[in-house]
Amino acid sequence: MKLSRILSNQNGVSRQQANRAIASGLVRVDGEVCTNAAREVSRFQGVVVGDKVIKRALPAHYLMLNKPAGYLSATWDPVHPTVMELLPPEIRADLHIAGRLDRASTGLMILTNDGLWSRRLTEPEIKLPKVYRVSTLRPIEPHTAQRFEEGIWFAYEGLTTSPATLEQLGPTDARVTILEGRYHQVKRMFHAVGNQVTSLHRERIGEITLPRDLAPGAWRSLEPDEVQSVPTGRATVFGKAGRLAVT
Repeated sequence: MKLSRILSNQNGVSRQQANRAIASGLVRVDGEVCTNAAREVSRFQGVVVGDKVIKRALPAHYLMLNKPAGYLSATWDPVHPTVMELLPPEIRADLHIAGRLDRASTGLMILTNDGLWSRRLTEPEIKLPKVYRVSTLRPIEPHTAQRFEEGIWFAYEGLTTSPATLEQLGPTDARVTILEGRYHQVKRMFHAVGNQVTSLHRERIGEITLPRDLAPGAWRSLEPDEVQSVPTGRATVFGKAGRLAVT
């Protein structure tokens, strides 16, 4: 919402009076004087006129979770446990999931209440790499890496996947990096080359990597550099394991 509108809505003044207050240097956004009446102010930023608080900043949460198998990537389900049940009750209602995993899959999940930030994290055009550790039912054929690099045709969507890389780690183990996040994408890619995924573990999204010492079911706040690695240019947060990250 524009700064002038916030002042006129919350402070009981006209838009003209709000503009004059802003131009005179009486208004601060997040502690800094702002003279731009058209500035967009997010719900995570506070606004003060003189000594009067006009708008309080809401806390911004950026969390990573090591998802165990058996949990749904959902906010609620009547049958199965969800990843939200692994988080403190007082913050669950405000969070949404940025990049889902199916119930059998494990690994890195991101949860936040910042919709603009999460859209940048998952937006296909940004092409942030997503890295998975994969085990397969049958040995991985030598041609698989080339097929993934060329792209796999998905008839349902009527498209070819973006080039993906496969690093073979063993006869039935590999690390796969994709630049999209289509429905069951990695499993469908292996199915297209005549194989079947038996386990899928997400290790990384962009520059955010799941720590080896974060146990299944555990969570922590993202560090400032992790949040800022997603190209939004806005958030500054601080967090420690088991604590909320806030602006």
